[in-house]
Amino acid sequence: MINATLADLFDELAELTKLEDQNPQSFRARAYESASRSLRELQPDVTTMTKTELVGLKGIGKSTADKIAEFVDRGGIEKLDRLRLAFPTDYREMVKIPGLGAKTAAKLRDELGVDSVEKLTEAIAGEKLRDVAGLGAKTEEKLAKAIGRLGMFGKDRRTPIAEAMPVAERVAAELAGVDGVVGVKICGSLRRLRDTVADVDILVATATPGPVAKRVRDLPVVGEIIADGDTKVAFLTHAGLQIDVRVIAPESFGAAIMYFTGSKAHNIALRQRALTKGWTLNEYALADAETGAVVAAETESQIYAALDLPYVSPRLREDTGEIEAPAEAVGSVVSLDMIRGDLHVHSDLSGDGEDSLIQMIQGCVDRGYAYMAITDHAEDLTINGASREQMVDQRGQLRELADRFPSIHLLHGTELNIDPDGHVDYDADFLAGFDYTVASVHSHFDLPAERQTLRLLTAMGNRAVRTIGHLSGRMIGRRPGIEFDVDAVLEGAETTGVALEINSHLERLDATSDVIRKARGRNVRFMIDTDAHRVRELDYMRWGVQQAQRGWLAPEQCVNTWSLDRFLKFCSKED
Repeated sequence: MINATLADLFDELAELTKLEDQNPQSFRARAYESASRSLRELQPDVTTMTKTELVGLKGIGKSTADKIAEFVDRGGIEKLDRLRLAFPTDYREMVKIPGLGAKTAAKLRDELGVDSVEKLTEAIAGEKLRDVAGLGAKTEEKLAKAIGRLGMFGKDRRTPIAEAMPVAERVAAELAGVDGVVGVKICGSLRRLRDTVADVDILVATATPGPVAKRVRDLPVVGEIIADGDTKVAFLTHAGLQIDVRVIAPESFGAAIMYFTGSKAHNIALRQRALTKGWTLNEYALADAETGAVVAAETESQIYAALDLPYVSPRLREDTGEIEAPAEAVGSVVSLDMIRGDLHVHSDLSGDGEDSLIQMIQGCVDRGYAYMAITDHAEDLTINGASREQMVDQRGQLRELADRFPSIHLLHGTELNIDPDGHVDYDADFLAGFDYTVASVHSHFDLPAERQTLRLLTAMGNRAVRTIGHLSGRMIGRRPGIEFDVDAVLEGAETTGVALEINSHLERLDATSDVIRKARGRNVRFMIDTDAHRVRELDYMRWGVQQAQRGWLAPEQCVNTWSLDRFLKFCSKED
């Protein structure tokens, strides 16, 4: 686990160094990001390697090797400690507001003492920003709109899922290795795959809580302990995320998982159902109300079965009809084992891609897919797009690789850019050469809803477009998505047969679950894709499937659950 822990620390170093250098393209930050990528791929434990061996790795230089050695020796990195003090959590959160870069944030802190979203909101309300050189009323208006659209008002801090999930999984993995632990489960809104979380609940099943509590206190991620006991340790990470670790007796683990997963409304519905049978349901057990005899407690499945209910996926537990729905409806949502292919995959031909064409293909083969599409960025995407000549050359490479990878059908595709008027890269003749395309919004996010709607509908009307990628273009916690008429877009998808992507990146999870749910029962098709830019990101498919489950997506509506023959008909617009 030390390699993954160090990768997280170098990611944090990169983030803080960008603030220190007041430059999102900071050379030093990019070096830390390279080190993080290398560490995530590294198989040997860094503690078994010499400094010379570390420096010999791609992405690891002398300076980063020294920091690795420093962490191994003392459990910390001095520079990281210093930067955490210089840029506390509230300041880091403020800098994430779209339109507020590191330089402007530093100017606001130095001249107005503004170092948090709360203080920035007050300064905007008091029209104080216009007193700062280079800023004005338009800046205040733009920032106020961004704060509102991101839901950053108020003192209750919420953490985007892309930040919370990796930390929670790392902590859970660490605790699973403690002697005597028989089970670990991440619960709460994170397990339900909510876009943002207020805190994280992690349950640990063991009859000996002491060693678990001790392990929690020693975790590198712990910034401040806020509650300390044998059966519960709560702490804040260095980034300000609260994590509550609770130790549960194994015989009550299922009841506790159900209770702490929630949602509150789902739990209330279950308790009411239990009462009709003369039972009580709490975090300890489903039990007889009069005698206290336990009916079920060890697993969630046992509890649902005792209540005459099918097992309800955690992603459905939002009191949106999952209790009242017929068993076949609850069980008929798409699942990971149904996915037959990944149709939004980048190689290093994309400027932001990392792994080679062969590596990405092998990654899909290793995951048992029947088909896949390589969809590198098209020419209109600044810096990251590929030229026409490069696309033609890649197409030839794929044709040659077909014999080398006979178990998977390879499609040559591209990720097109939807311009403000709904047009995409390339002319019709060149587009006809692709086996498959996904078209996405990458710019002009502030257009009026009417124009964004027309923009999407125009792209759908292009005969070459088969899927609309990351529908709203949102980046959770960092950039709100475009505003558009959902009903009109769903109707357009029905009319044209174009699929809507469910992008599996935790930063995106786009289309949203509300859009997916609204399409239930309609002839609207979805495509669950990873948008992977490196092999390890192919594993993100699980998040896209879980997002689809939140929207009650039926397998029939998910194009990449279809057989190869049917999928190819979809690509040629025969289905």
